[in-house]
Amino acid sequence: MTAVAQRSRPQRFLAALATPGGAVFVLLVVLLIVASLSNPRFAEPDQLVRFLARTAPIAIAAIGQFFVIVSGEFDLSMGAVIAAQVVIAGNVIGQDEAMILPGIALMLLVGVVVGLVNGLLTTLAKVPSFIVTLGTMLALYGFVRFLTGGAATGNPIDSFREIGRGALFDVLPYPVIILVVVAVGAWLLMRAPFGHTLLAVGDNPVAARLSGTPTTRVKLTAFVLSSLAATVAGILLVGYAGVHPSVGAGYEFQAITAVVLGGAVLGGGRGWVLSAAAGAIALEMLFTVLNQVGIESTWRPSVQGIIIILAVAFGAVAWRTARRPASGTPAVAADADPDPIPTPSRTPGEA
Repeated sequence: MTAVAQRSRPQRFLAALATPGGAVFVLLVVLLIVASLSNPRFAEPDQLVRFLARTAPIAIAAIGQFFVIVSGEFDLSMGAVIAAQVVIAGNVIGQDEAMILPGIALMLLVGVVVGLVNGLLTTLAKVPSFIVTLGTMLALYGFVRFLTGGAATGNPIDSFREIGRGALFDVLPYPVIILVVVAVGAWLLMRAPFGHTLLAVGDNPVAARLSGTPTTRVKLTAFVLSSLAATVAGILLVGYAGVHPSVGAGYEFQAITAVVLGGAVLGGGRGWVLSAAAGAIALEMLFTVLNQVGIESTWRPSVQGIIIILAVAFGAVAWRTARRPASGTPAVAADADPDPIPTPSRTPGEA
């Protein structure tokens, strides 16, 4: 029996917090304390709920980006997908309540098509995903600007916008509910055989392919999930950000930063999906703290860049340390488990 299997549950929990995927939750608690000290009202339940509602779109986008990153790829088209979906909502749905469901169906279809295009060009045409999704981003942004002239066009009916700014019983915002549903669904998906296969493909695609893993289908699914996450984020953003074509700009980089901050390894094979969502919340909370102490928002890109560099460096060292066997103890692939509480040794592709 391995040392991990002999640990008590509290010991396993503390060990999980010491990993990159667990450390982001510690960071989140620290940032919450700092934000509460800077502004005591921030810790009030209604303020925290409002904060989560504002953060929900980027957290959902980070969950979608997570699937692509752990498969060993990138998706730079998320922001452009959001912009396209916002424009579709504004011009297809408009003030016609009967067009809400058809409009949402069209938005989901567009998300699936963009994901398939990205995935097929990456897997079958063998074009690097960085280039493919960069091209998709530019093409979508160009198309959106052609349709709108770079200005806000269309005005979705208020009943549609309520999805992004309304609340259940005027207490629990719909974005928070949708975020919880998406996060739970993603967590269950990563614990299913698909999740283990996705990690195996990202960790060693050649070995996965030789073992009979359908790597093309797995990566296609990851890109589709990413675009669908961007679509959901776009639906929520329409609620309070309007229908300007600039809505969603930079979301791809925020999502990547959140996923990296959540401990996922660029290059694939390691990461926890709930940590990606926590990374997005921590990132937004960090910007809130910086704003509270008077640091200008123009420093935001610089902060993101520093976070990416430090998180990637820390993650690489921490994951290597976690994989290094202790003397007389077999190596434990703790990073392979999509559950934040480590379990007995298991390889990434093992169901």
